[in-house]
Amino acid sequence: MMVTFYSRIVNFISSLQLELSKPQMWHLLAIMQGIILCEGKKTITAFQKTTHQQRHLSCLTRFLAEAPWNHGRLNRGRLRFLRHLIDREHTKQTAGRKVTFLIVDDTNSIRKPSTKRMERLDFHYAHSEGKSVWSHVVVTLHVVTGALSIPWDFRPYFRESMCTQMGIAFKSKVDLARELIEAYPAAPDEIVYVLMDSWYSNKALIDACNAKGFQVIAAFKVNRMIYPAGIGIKVSDFASTYLRRSDLRSVTVKEDAKYLVYDYEGALSEMENVKALLCWEETFDATVSPFCLLCTDCSLDLVTILDLYSVRWHIETGYRYFKDLLGFDEYQMGSYKAIERYWCIQCLTYAYLEFQRQEWGQSQEITLGDTVRRIRMEHLSNLVVYVYQQALNSTPLFQVLSELKLAA
Repeated sequence: MMVTFYSRIVNFISSLQLELSKPQMWHLLAIMQGIILCEGKKTITAFQKTTHQQRHLSCLTRFLAEAPWNHGRLNRGRLRFLRHLIDREHTKQTAGRKVTFLIVDDTNSIRKPSTKRMERLDFHYAHSEGKSVWSHVVVTLHVVTGALSIPWDFRPYFRESMCTQMGIAFKSKVDLARELIEAYPAAPDEIVYVLMDSWYSNKALIDACNAKGFQVIAAFKVNRMIYPAGIGIKVSDFASTYLRRSDLRSVTVKEDAKYLVYDYEGALSEMENVKALLCWEETFDATVSPFCLLCTDCSLDLVTILDLYSVRWHIETGYRYFKDLLGFDEYQMGSYKAIERYWCIQCLTYAYLEFQRQEWGQSQEITLGDTVRRIRMEHLSNLVVYVYQQALNSTPLFQVLSELKLAA
């Protein structure tokens, strides 16, 4: 019998109890397997070929754009599974400390300006490009605890003019980040640190974190006010005018990163009491603006704050895996409903791969890329076994090639 789907993916999806019909389950598996197995462009056509079935291409496109299934239910099933993975990882942590990091950021899915038929594209600022680009944007929340690093959830972002066209209420990126953080189901004894860059470190979001009992470590811009000796001054002016090399402490993080740090505890702009770090790499130069961090947990020392903030890099690695390995922004569907469903399936695929990485990485550390390569090798091995069995059964070569969609 022809091996259509990779058995471990089938078992994973079956365990989630997603309440999909058999045809819908087939389409979901076809897309997930295609995302993992396709080495080139991730397209619906390429996904169909990985199933070695003769179903028409339109079946997959209709599944994404029109079929009556609830991608919100699929997403909730994924989140329940991720919560289980987080709880399992917490049992491995020493001294009973269940420490979790929530990382907030956003990413662009860039398109050529000539792309007109794809719904809800707009010009959004992209940090990586340093300018506005024709794109979709999602705000995401990434979870790290112990050896587990996984995208938790996402919210699409639309500019106010687009929201007016759609007839929906406008929500800023900070509003969406707040939704994601407030929706995270922390355990009663879970210690949560929220990590964010300077684009998100405002009072409203930090207050939302505090209301949940979460601590915050975030970058902030040098135009913020601090109040040394009760006198208000911009961080940029304070650093360039009053600081001297003798005021700074030398700090080494992870044995190789060296910083000169001035630490301040007190009010920061509209925030009443935080610990603030003004940092320079290796050498102090009053003409160079410092890299600034704030921390709401004032009990932490300088090395710990810098060390914990470095965990924020996991979300950048996650974006790279999404885009370079899984083809997150290679979709070609015009319907925004189909695109959002595709993103949900991308997140589900990432969850499966992280789960599989955890299972296979118990004896040695492996990356998500290593996991994908192993799945591809195992699937190829299954196909070789199938071909060998057909040869033993004297099956005509043309029939085998046709089964594998290799016949002309």
